[in-house]
This record gives sequence, C-alpha cells and structure tokens, in this order.
Amino acid sequence: MTTVFPRSVSVVIPVRDDARLLEVCLSALARQTRIADEIVIVDNGSSDDTAAVAERFGARVVSEPIRGIPRASAAGYDAATGDIIARLDADSRPAPDWIARIERTFRTRGDVDFVTGEPRFYGATPLVHWMGAHLYIGGMYAAMGPLLGHAPLYGSNMAMRASVWRMLSGEVHREEQNIHDDFDLSFHVRPGMTVLRDRGLVVEVSARPFQDWASLRRRLSYVVPTVRLHLSEEPLHRRRQARREAERSSVGR
Repeated sequence: MTTVFPRSVSVVIPVRDDARLLEVCLSALARQTRIADEIVIVDNGSSDDTAAVAERFGARVVSEPIRGIPRASAAGYDAATGDIIARLDADSRPAPDWIARIERTFRTRGDVDFVTGEPRFYGATPLVHWMGAHLYIGGMYAAMGPLLGHAPLYGSNMAMRASVWRMLSGEVHREEQNIHDDFDLSFHVRPGMTVLRDRGLVVEVSARPFQDWASLRRRLSYVVPTVRLHLSEEPLHRRRQARREAERSSVGR
C-alpha cells in the first residue's frame, strides 16, 4: 500500500523496572543524527524510577499499570503522534543513524509499511551471543517467515507507518500474557502490506534473555501460543493464498 511522505517520527519504548538500561537507551537516542520528534515511554507498572528517568530526557510517559508487553506496546503505539512509529526496548542501544535510516527507508520506499532490523547482542559471553543470534533470531526467521509469508517483526528494532497501525490497532491481541507482541503484530500484517527486512538496520540488544537455558526456553515457549492463536483464526493455506493473490494484484497494476 502506498502512502504520503512521512514527516515525523515517534519512538515507543515499553518499560518495566529497567530504569538504568532505559537511561542508556535514551542517551543513545539523544545522540541521533536525526532526533526523534517524540519519545513515548510506556511505564508498565514499574516500582523503580523509570518515569523520572524518562522525564529527565524529555520523553513523554504513558502509564499502563496492567502488566504485559502486548498491552504496553499497543498503548505506546496508540499514544504516538508521529507519521512513523519506531519501536525499541529499554535494553536497546540504537546506532547514531538509526532514526535517519528508518526515515530514509519510508521516504524512498513508498511501498513499505513496516521495516524490521537486526540485533547485535552485548553482555554475557560469545556463546550466549551465538545462542541468541542463531537459536532465537535465526530460528525466528527460519520458522516464522514461511508461516507469515513475510519477514517477522522484531520488537527491539522495528518501525511502521502510523496509518498502518491505526488500521491494525483494533485487531491485535492486547490481553494475552504468554505471547510475543511483535509476532502477534506480524500475523496481523494484511496481504497487501509490505514488510522490509533491513539487515543494515542494526541495534545493540542485551543478551540477558539468553544467559541460561531457562530464560531462552521461556522466550521460546511464547512462540507456540502466538502461532496457535492465529492459525485457529486463519488457517495457513488461506493466509498463503491471500498473500499470493495480493502479490499478483500488485504486479498486475
């Protein structure tokens, strides 16, 4: 779907009790070559000074006391006022040109509705980095790509047109606790929408979720409920057929 040139960029960061990492993330955003028009911090029931850190950096704080990443991220997208909604997590460290690269992608690629990037893990050991990159991220693209018919969205490093979010906001699953919100949004991408996987859009992300098998297993355990939730609503063959038809229609125009 083609839309007008985007003019403003909002960055949404859902946070719960991660004030120190958030401070590093906001410091990185303050050093961008293209500064965000607004930063929306969704305080998801924090007991630390998350809100105070956000306000010190001039970010807008949205309170979402009911815990859960799907609910918190959606609240942030709802609150964002920019033409582009970019997403990070509190432990993300964007490169100085992160926002500029996102804006340039949407400016030069009018057919793109979503852009999703890559992680570069920091902290822990090289083995943990390998586990995160190959078992989790590599497995995500290998398994989810064929199911979706497009690249899955990676919540720690992604962006979308605000107009697209407004179309999908009433469809995403906000109340579920044991699903990945970025995978959920990925399943709601409509057949005529385009997801660009930009391997050059790299953000440093903490390797802490992969520091032990229990943490990795917990993250992986959210994948099956997310997939099951959507395949019960839309069988795989129908999803693939709808995307093929949309692609043929696009080529024919």
